Amino acid sequence: MAEIESDQLQRAPLDETKVKNEDEEEEECILQFLDSLDAYLTLVDSLSSSLRQGWFDLASARQSMGHTRISSKLFDHKVHSASTTINIMELNADNPSDPKPQFSLSKWATTKENPSSEVPNNSNLRHRAPTGVLEDGEKSNGTQVSSVVSNDVSLQLDIQKERSKSLTIFGGLVSPKLRTAQVSFETALDKIVEIANARSSMLSSFSQLQLNKKSSS
Repeated sequence: MAEIESDQLQRAPLDETKVKNEDEEEEECILQFLDSLDAYLTLVDSLSSSLRQGWFDLASARQSMGHTRISSKLFDHKVHSASTTINIMELNADNPSDPKPQFSLSKWATTKENPSSEVPNNSNLRHRAPTGVLEDGEKSNGTQVSSVVSNDVSLQLDIQKERSKSLTIFGGLVSPKLRTAQVSFETALDKIVEIANARSSMLSSFSQLQLNKKSSS
């Protein structure tokens, strides 16, 4: 009888620790779900504002340029390669029961290969080398940083060119409101992708909560 009571006393702290860990995991899942829900609602409101501003600017541009210059009749209905694509990456491919896809947007010139993403970061490596070699290494790192900055500037210029090119169907000189409407709709597209990611995270957290609820019952 004494041995049974001793065994129960030894198991009691382990059971309490297990319950505490399960409660902490459940609370963490609840917080993740609430954060995802808050981000989702905030992004939906931001999307509504971007679309509202885009349609307002488009209406202003049509008013100043005339309805004949801004019309769907001017669109080229031939098949073209997409300038904007959405990439989907499965984060939990090893666990099909808990899918959580991650969406990313590639638009305009960002679909081209970006050499800046290939630059390695070796700043944390320690080497023993002559002074001349170290100076050469510092010059090399400075060259890499300059290359990254140059690539970013070139990328922004390419994006501006693509934006202007897409508006040439409305004429050589377009209203500034038309350009701001274009940027507003681009922002709305970014928000849509962010909403998709927030929704994916929210559904993943909700599924985890359901699993924890079933396992505890």
